[in-house]
Amino acid sequence: MTWKEKLAEKLPRTLADEIDVYETQLELRKLGKIDEKLFAETRLRRGAYGQRYDNGQRYDGVKTQRLQFPATTLTKGPDTMWDAPGMQRIKIPFGGLTPSQLETLADCAEEYSDSILHVTTRQDFQLHFVHIEDTPSLMRRLAASGITTREACGNSVRNVTACPLAGVCRTEAFDVTPYAKATAFFLLGHPDTQDFGRKFKVAFSGCEHEACGLVNMHDLGALAMTRDGKRGFRLYIGGGLGPVPYQAKVFADFVPEEELLPTAQAVSRVFARLGEKQNRARARIKFLVAKLGVEEFKRLVDEERKILPPDPRWTAFIPEAHGFKETALKSPSSLNGQAKPEGYKAWAETNVYQQLQPGYAVVTISLPIGDLTSSQARHLADFARKYCGENIRTTVEQNLVFRWVAEKDLPELYRELKTIGLGEFGAGTILDVVACPGTDTCKLGIASSRGLARELRKRLADQYFTMDAAVRGLRIKLSGCFNSCGQHHLADIGFYGNSRTLGNRKVPHFQVLLGGKWLDNAGSYGLAIGSVPSRNVPVVVERITKRFVKERRGDESFQDFIARIGKAESRKMLEDLMEVPAYEKDAAFYSDWGDPREFTMGDMGMGECAGEVVSRIDFDLQAAERLCFEAQLKLEAKDLAGADALAYKSMLQAAQGLVKELWYDVPNDSEVIVKEFRARLFEPKLFWDRFAGGKFAQDFFRRHENPPSRYDHDEVHRLIEESQLFIEAAHACADKLREQKAAQLSQVLK
Repeated sequence: MTWKEKLAEKLPRTLADEIDVYETQLELRKLGKIDEKLFAETRLRRGAYGQRYDNGQRYDGVKTQRLQFPATTLTKGPDTMWDAPGMQRIKIPFGGLTPSQLETLADCAEEYSDSILHVTTRQDFQLHFVHIEDTPSLMRRLAASGITTREACGNSVRNVTACPLAGVCRTEAFDVTPYAKATAFFLLGHPDTQDFGRKFKVAFSGCEHEACGLVNMHDLGALAMTRDGKRGFRLYIGGGLGPVPYQAKVFADFVPEEELLPTAQAVSRVFARLGEKQNRARARIKFLVAKLGVEEFKRLVDEERKILPPDPRWTAFIPEAHGFKETALKSPSSLNGQAKPEGYKAWAETNVYQQLQPGYAVVTISLPIGDLTSSQARHLADFARKYCGENIRTTVEQNLVFRWVAEKDLPELYRELKTIGLGEFGAGTILDVVACPGTDTCKLGIASSRGLARELRKRLADQYFTMDAAVRGLRIKLSGCFNSCGQHHLADIGFYGNSRTLGNRKVPHFQVLLGGKWLDNAGSYGLAIGSVPSRNVPVVVERITKRFVKERRGDESFQDFIARIGKAESRKMLEDLMEVPAYEKDAAFYSDWGDPREFTMGDMGMGECAGEVVSRIDFDLQAAERLCFEAQLKLEAKDLAGADALAYKSMLQAAQGLVKELWYDVPNDSEVIVKEFRARLFEPKLFWDRFAGGKFAQDFFRRHENPPSRYDHDEVHRLIEESQLFIEAAHACADKLREQKAAQLSQVLK
C-alpha cells in the first residue's frame, strides 16, 4: 500500500489536493509536457531543491562514504530534472514543533535521506540526498503530522520566523507566537503572493533591544509594541542580507494588530506589481524600496490597502491570540539544592534561560552546525514528552529549545542529553558557530563553511574556560559564499567563502567581516576587512580576540572597539595572514577544511535559492495544462463526464489567468470570468490567433453556454483537443499582455 493510500483519511483535503497536483506535475515533467524552467519553480515552491552531490562523497574530517543512491533517470523529456538526489526544505513556522512532528521528521530523514536533520538559520529543517520520486510520499507524511513544505523555496513568502523565547521572555511586549502563525498561514499560497520576482522573508520580535527575530534584516519585520494598552507592531520594510546588505526602514511606527495581515497583503501586492522581474539580482523588495523611497512605497501600500476586498481572516485570529497560552507539562519547581552532575554548571550557565514564569526554564540543545541524527531526534521527542510536553522550537542559531521545563528537572534532563551526545555547553557564545551548508551540498558554495566551523568550535572549546568573558560572548558566523545564508554580516566576527588563484592553483579563502551587531534585532552590519586563506582563519580569530581583550576600554563592546581602531588598522592587523605560501612549502593551504583533495571550483553549479523568475500567469497556464492532461486520463479510463468537466475547467483556468492580468481581483465565478474574458480579451482581439482568428475562444464560449446533458466519446475527445488549442492560444495572449505590462511599468518607474 502506498503512503497516498495509507494517509488518505488523515490528510486535510486541501493539503492532499495540493500534493496530488504536485505529483501530477512531476509525472508531466517526466513525459516532457512541462518545461524544465517552469517545473523548477514548481518544485522549488514545494521545497524540493537541487544540491551539490559530489559523487556521493562527504568529507567530515576524514573521507566518509555517504549513503549511496543511484542517479535519477528522469530523462523522458528533452532535459534531465536532477542528475542526483537533492534537498528537501521543510517549513516550521515560528520554529514551533511537537514531539510527534519531530518523530515524523526523524522517520523521513532515515527513510528518504541520510538520517541527518539539519536546522537552518530560518528555523526550517532540511533533508539532503532525497530522490525527487520520493518527495510526494515525504510531503504526505509530513502533512499528516501538520507540517508543510509549500513555498519553502522559490519566489515566495519563505518561512515566517519568530523569537524562540516568545511567550516566556522576561522583556517582551507580548507573545508574538500567534501573530507569526497567523501571518505564516494567511500568506501561504495566497493569490497575492504568487507573482514575486524573488523570495520574501518575514520575522517577528517581541523585544526591541535583543536579537529575537532580527527584524532589521528582513523584507518585512514586525516588532511587538503596545500603545495606550493596545497591541500592535512597528513594521520594518526592505531589509536583507545577500551580497549587499540593506538595513530595513521603518514602514510604520505603530500598526494596530487588526491591520497586520491586510498591511502584509497590500505590501505583497505592491511588490508583485512593481518589483523587478527581469534582473534577478535586483528583484528583492529592498531594491524597490530603495528606488521608490520608503515614503512613496508606503503611499502605494496605503492606496492598495484601500481597495483590498475584505477578508474575515484579517481579524479572526485576534481573540485567540489574546487568550493564547502554552500548557506546561509539570508544575513549577525549583532546584532546591539538589546534586548536579559533572559538567552541569557550565551547561546551565550558557544553555538555560530562566523564564518569565517562576519555576520554569528554557533549555537550549546545542546542535553543532545545526545537525542531529534521526536517532537523536527520536530520543529528543521522548525527552520532550517527559520534561516539556509539546513545547519545542527551532532557533535561527541552528539549535533546538525545550520550553517550560520545571527547574527541578534540569539536572536529569542534562544527564539524558549527554547520553545521546547533545549535552554540549556554549549556546549563545563564541562556541555556537553558525554555518550554512557551503560546499557540502550547496551548488553556490565556494569554501567549506561547515568544515571550518567544526575546526573553530573544536579550538575555541579547548580555550573556553581561560577566555575573557567579553570574548566568550562574541558571535561567529560563516557563509560558504557571499550570499549570507550563514548571516555573516550580523556577526561580531563573520566570514564568507571566496577563492584566489596562485599560479595555476586555486586556494580557498574567506573574506573577514568585523563589527556586525547581533543585538538590537540585527542592529548593524559588519565591515569587510580583507580575504585570508581558509587555513589561516583560526589564527585570525585568535589574533582579533586577543587584541580586543588587550586594548578594550572598560566595558567597551566589540563593535565599538572595531569602530574605534578603524578599518585600516583592522586590516593591518591581518595583512600577514593574507599571504599564501608556495604549494611546495605548505600544500595544506591548497585544500579545504575537512577535505583532503586539492581545492577546485569545478563542481560548482547554478544556485536555485531564488528560482527562475516565473510569473503568476505561467503558473495559471501550467495549472490549465495539468487539468487538460487529467482530462485525458479520465477519457482513457472511460470517465466521460469527468473528462468533459476537466477539459472545460482547463479552459476556464486559462481564461481566468489572462483576465487576472487585467483585473487582479476577478472573482472565482465562471459567469464573471467568461463575461470579463469576452469583454477584455476576445472583443478587443487580444485573444486572437493569426491563423484561426477567434475560433478557440468561440469553442470555449460554446462549451460554457451548452454543457452536455449526455456524453459521447468523440465529442469529449474533441473538447479536450479544443481545450489544448485554447491553452496554446492563451500562452500567445499572455506574451502580448506581458509586453503591454512591461511598457506600462517602465512609465510608472521613470
